[in-house]
Amino acid sequence: MKTILTITTIALLASAVAAQDITKTKVSDLSWISGCWEVSDNGRITTERWGKATENLLVGTSQTIKGTKSVAFEFLRVVNNGHGLVYVAKPSSAKDETAFMAKTVSDKEVVFENLKHDFPQRIIYKQTKPDSLWARIEGPMNGKETGMDIPMIRVKCD
Repeated sequence: MKTILTITTIALLASAVAAQDITKTKVSDLSWISGCWEVSDNGRITTERWGKATENLLVGTSQTIKGTKSVAFEFLRVVNNGHGLVYVAKPSSAKDETAFMAKTVSDKEVVFENLKHDFPQRIIYKQTKPDSLWARIEGPMNGKETGMDIPMIRVKCD
């Protein structure tokens, strides 16, 4: 019984320390996202452009092109609201912005979550190699947990 209590106490303390750390995370800790990234799929090219990450702000845009026309775009930003990092997205198809709180942040991976949003509820960015950025969106769709991987490569910013 004493062992279980000790393990439980250590786990609670570890999660409290992790929670404290995430509130102090600087946006500049995500500087590995800065730059231009691209993925091609079914005749569509999607480019994400992320500016320079500062202590308090990272601004991005996403544009999807098919042929010679833009078919979708999105305005993005990451800020620290005093409780941790927040990813704010405003897709061209949405009337309002949607905010996703960072749940985990490490050297090369960040997971944002908003369980009240329809889809996606989670947005994940991970740098797998210096010139590769892997993104994933997850959440329920048509009553089923769904995910989409978005493997991007670094491209020259135009």
